[in-house]
Amino acid sequence: MTQALRPSSIVPAGFIVQDIVWDAGQTTVVVRNVSGTGVCPSCGAASRSVHSHYRRSAMDLPLCGRKVRLSVIARRFRYAAVLCGRQIFTERFSGDVLTPSARRTVRLESLVHHLGLALGGRPGAGFAQRLVMPVSNDTLLRVVRRRARLPVERPTVIGIDDWAWRRNHRYGTIVCDLERRRIVTLLPDREQATAEAWLADHPDIAVVARDRGGGYGEAAAKALPRAIQVADRWHLMENASRAFLDAVRKSMRQIRSVIGATSINPDLLTCAERIQYDGYLHREETNAAILALSKSGLPIKRIARQTGSTNHPPGDPWRALGRVPGSAKLAGAIPALARRPMDRRLPQRRKSLATSPITGLSRVGTCGRRVGDATTAIGKRQCRKPSTSTIGTHPRAIDDQWKRRLVEGRHNHDRRD
Repeated sequence: MTQALRPSSIVPAGFIVQDIVWDAGQTTVVVRNVSGTGVCPSCGAASRSVHSHYRRSAMDLPLCGRKVRLSVIARRFRYAAVLCGRQIFTERFSGDVLTPSARRTVRLESLVHHLGLALGGRPGAGFAQRLVMPVSNDTLLRVVRRRARLPVERPTVIGIDDWAWRRNHRYGTIVCDLERRRIVTLLPDREQATAEAWLADHPDIAVVARDRGGGYGEAAAKALPRAIQVADRWHLMENASRAFLDAVRKSMRQIRSVIGATSINPDLLTCAERIQYDGYLHREETNAAILALSKSGLPIKRIARQTGSTNHPPGDPWRALGRVPGSAKLAGAIPALARRPMDRRLPQRRKSLATSPITGLSRVGTCGRRVGDATTAIGKRQCRKPSTSTIGTHPRAIDDQWKRRLVEGRHNHDRRD
């Protein structure tokens, strides 16, 4: 005996079909609740007094290759209980049919959840599109997170540390349950007040493993004064290994000389270490050449011209020799310039420069070109016409202290005139 298909058999239990609308690519089923009463969500009392009606939309399982949308006629009920604060409440449906504020029925939500667990976000969204259940990858992941099983037991042994939302810009705080090896929560920042507020809400915590910084330690001491604070193993090993490597790196030359391993096998080095080692060998060869030429009696300028080395980092061979290229004439020129008053008359200043010890210095004058003599730079007028206030105040190697002394000497000379 065949049984006719009734419209109520294609909708979830507890609904009565009132109308079916066939649209392009979608079927809309208008349903209402079977029960004639509503239950107050606050106190649980029933009410039959209907205040008004409204429409609620929810997606359901597909039918014959078409999307199905339920248009639920929901009711608002009046409730006049003295002890309950609600006067009007909306109709609630069964928890295994349609949950409050849901846009999908429970049976469709369960299928979406299984697709998210099996395929993930983007593959699951593509497969759901073929099953006529269009959901986005974000929706799949959101359903999986919402239905995840939350830990019931409260943690007693936790580890707390910071983590980077974006490195060197924004940091948060991660709290882990060390007994169950799972993440408890993620805090939005690593401020002491935020960690202290969270720890104060969990008084069952007995052990706090943290780094050696003071922020989390103070938060734990204020929020959980009876809890035991432990320096976690990872930070201890990291700090100890970093201190050991720094000490070894600073004493590597002495260590190689003691153990007799002064040579390094380049075949055992990585690409980055080989680049550093090649630079080290080049610097050592340059320093040895500079010291050898200095012992042979060559002047500093000629050594710099031959080796092409003009930089003077700390510990370089120039400092070991006690001299810097081009500094001998400047050392004799500065005391003479400090003793001479400045003169505003150009011809007399030319004579003064011609007899001063700085004759022959490079980069003297008002222009930036390298010239052989100060009087040549002033006489040829290679740059703008020097004003009376700038004549003689430039070699550029003179520091600000000597410049101030020269200016003071010029003013004193003007007062005597």
